[in-house]
Amino acid sequence: MDHHHHQQQHHDHYDGGENDYMHQEDDWDRDMLLDPAWEKQQRKTFTAWCNSHLRKAGTQIENIEEDFRDGLKLMLLLEVISGERLAKPERGKMRVHKISNVNKALDFIASKGVKLVSIGAEEIVDGNAKMTLGMIWTIILRFAIQDISVEETSAKEGLLLWCQRKTAPYKNVNIQNFHISWKDGLGFCALIHRHRPELIDYGKLRKDDPMTNLNTAFDVAEKYLDIPKMLDAEDIVSTLRPDEKAIMTYVSCYYHAFSGKQKAETAANRICKVLAVNQENEQLMEDYEKLASDLLEWIRRTIPWLENRVPENTMQAMQQMLEDFRDYRRLHKPPKVQEKCQLEINFNTLQTKLRLSNRPAFMPSEGKMVSDISSAWGSLEGAEKGYEEWLLNEIRRLERLDHLAEKFRQKAAIHEAWTDGKEEMLQQKDYETASLSDIKALLKKHEAFESDLAAHQDRVEQIAAIAQELNELEYYDSPSVNARCQQICDQWDSLGVLTQKRSEALQRTEKLLETIDQLYLEFAKRAAPFNNWMEGAMEDLQDTFIVHTIEEIQGLSTAHEQFKATLPEADKERQAILGIHNEIAKIVQTYHVNMAGTNPYTTINPQEINAKWDKVRQLVPQRDQALIEEHARQQNNERLRRQFANQANVIGPWIQTKMEEIGRISIEMHGTLEGHLTHLRQYEKSIVNYKPKIDQLEGDHQLIQEALIFDNKHTNYTMEHIRVGWEQLLTTIARTINEIENQILTRDAKGISQDQMNEFRASFNHFDRKRTGMMDAEDFRACLISMGYNMGEAEFARIMSIVDPNRLGVITFQAFIDFMSHETADTDTADQVMTSFKVLAGDKNYILVDELRRELPPDQAEYCIARMTPYTGPDAVPGALDYMSFSTALYGESDL
Repeated sequence: MDHHHHQQQHHDHYDGGENDYMHQEDDWDRDMLLDPAWEKQQRKTFTAWCNSHLRKAGTQIENIEEDFRDGLKLMLLLEVISGERLAKPERGKMRVHKISNVNKALDFIASKGVKLVSIGAEEIVDGNAKMTLGMIWTIILRFAIQDISVEETSAKEGLLLWCQRKTAPYKNVNIQNFHISWKDGLGFCALIHRHRPELIDYGKLRKDDPMTNLNTAFDVAEKYLDIPKMLDAEDIVSTLRPDEKAIMTYVSCYYHAFSGKQKAETAANRICKVLAVNQENEQLMEDYEKLASDLLEWIRRTIPWLENRVPENTMQAMQQMLEDFRDYRRLHKPPKVQEKCQLEINFNTLQTKLRLSNRPAFMPSEGKMVSDISSAWGSLEGAEKGYEEWLLNEIRRLERLDHLAEKFRQKAAIHEAWTDGKEEMLQQKDYETASLSDIKALLKKHEAFESDLAAHQDRVEQIAAIAQELNELEYYDSPSVNARCQQICDQWDSLGVLTQKRSEALQRTEKLLETIDQLYLEFAKRAAPFNNWMEGAMEDLQDTFIVHTIEEIQGLSTAHEQFKATLPEADKERQAILGIHNEIAKIVQTYHVNMAGTNPYTTINPQEINAKWDKVRQLVPQRDQALIEEHARQQNNERLRRQFANQANVIGPWIQTKMEEIGRISIEMHGTLEGHLTHLRQYEKSIVNYKPKIDQLEGDHQLIQEALIFDNKHTNYTMEHIRVGWEQLLTTIARTINEIENQILTRDAKGISQDQMNEFRASFNHFDRKRTGMMDAEDFRACLISMGYNMGEAEFARIMSIVDPNRLGVITFQAFIDFMSHETADTDTADQVMTSFKVLAGDKNYILVDELRRELPPDQAEYCIARMTPYTGPDAVPGALDYMSFSTALYGESDL
């Protein structure tokens, strides 16, 4: 068969093969190799596969394309693998017989739904290797692989999926196809290890040692799994891509080997199931017995507990019993009811199961029949009946007892709390140190306590009654109740006795204290005025007196003598007061009353009275002495007064006369001013000569002051008067002399005649209405009008500013004559001076130094030169002086 035909057929009959696979094949053909690799693999695998079946019929083949040529072994193979009989083969040796047998085999394959494309009987009979291999593959596919189904996937995919599933746990195995996925041999090893782990030590295998892996798998499969060795490890390792059909065939054997094992398991399962039914039934019987025993045991234990009707002593214990019973009803009994019910159900179920599996009925052991359990349960219910009612009755009885006991405890506790500290209170000796008002308060308080005590009698009786009832009802704790009750009654009696005793003590103390109180009051009533008298006497005796006259000191002496006469009477009163005090002391001593505090009505005590009395007695002679001394002092003072008065009564009038005379001189206008001046100077001399008399009076005044004499009825003149008069006299004479001198100056400067001067004086004196030597503004205005002035407000204001620049509101005679002379005289002004300089300067606006020296006396010329400033006008020449500003400067701001 030529090369091309062979290649074409390969394409027609087999699904495998890709282009590179084809090229390889061509290479081997060209290299004249006997067989390409895949053909060698297929031949070996298929042969081994056929033999694994044929040996069941006791035969085998040696050469695949030779041994099937007569069709006999082919038919036998099909019968073995299908389990069916084929048509009877023809035994002849001729080609036609062979073709007939092969056709029978092919028809059988076709009858199994396999399409045999271009496989003819002749080519098989002729021993065509490729065609024979193709036919065997079809058989393998149909009978060994076709029925493999994993999850609805058939044949090839099913087989692949089975391999993937079985090798999934093996990390280093990854089956993706039926060629290169198997090259390292781990896939085969994994399949074996998965199903028969004892056959291979999988952990020792290495991915990089495929020969060992493949040989291990093939040897183990042959030896233990009855899978003939279908391939050589060398062939697989040396081939780039092992043959798919060969691998699939081999793997399918593994599949059948292991799935066969599953059939055995199924059989085992069936046996187990039968055994399990028996075991389950036995278990149910055992469970029934155990459950029945437990339930009966529980009932046996519970009945005596429910039948025990011995009551507990305390409410708490009884309630615990009720609680336990409720727990029994709520928690313990319900599960048992369920168990009883379950037991009956289990019993019935078991009998049904036994009947269904053809086994004999179940007989429980003695006394554990369902009926036994029911009767035991009946007894339990009987015992339970009335238990709760009994419990509740007992609890009610205890509740009554508990209530009474609680009531007893409460009343006892309240009573004990009330009595607590009462005995100590009643035994207090507080009245021994109490004042009368305290005692009265204590009595009131005690009275209140007695009524409180009476009110408590009731409770004591109630306590005793309750204790009695508890005894009758046989209360378990009666002894302690009785003991407490007894204690309360004993204490009650004791309180009664103590109350009586205290009451008596308080009344006795009250009587004593009332007596003392009376005496205290009497003491206080008499001690107070006596004390006041002593304090007044002490004050009077120590009184620092200021007397200014002999009469006053004589009055004081008389009063003192009268006071001394009252002393014996006072001493008698003192003795009486002290007597009262001694009486109190006697009572305190006799009756042992503890006098808390002192006399409430007074703070005065006998010691104080005696101390003050001693002080009065001591002060009397001291006072005598003081009065004598003062008398002598007053006599001396009177002498000093007369001495001062005699002189002052002379000096005072003299000063007054001199003042009047000076006033007259300054106002009179007879004679010349010079005459006046001479007259005044003589006065001044006589005044100065009088000074020693003033000095002598100052000496006397000093003595009076040192003796602290402040009044002098012998004169109206004080030193102050005289000093002021004297100073006024001196100033007046000096000022008057100065005025006359100024008048002379004014008169001479202004060229006023003596007659004008007299006229001014006459006018001034006329309008000096108050005779003060000054005019006020209104007098001045009247004076001006009388002299012929006619002026408005503004003009008068101007004149006032001249005569009274200091705004004192008065005009002196000097200011008046200055003004009058200014108004009347032919005075010079700045303008007149300026005009005069202009004449000297020959009508120029400036004057030269030489002109000044030529025209004026030397000293006046130099005065002007020194003070004139250089002239700076447009017509100025060297040495020119400014006489204009100089003239203005001479008069300042004013024209005066």
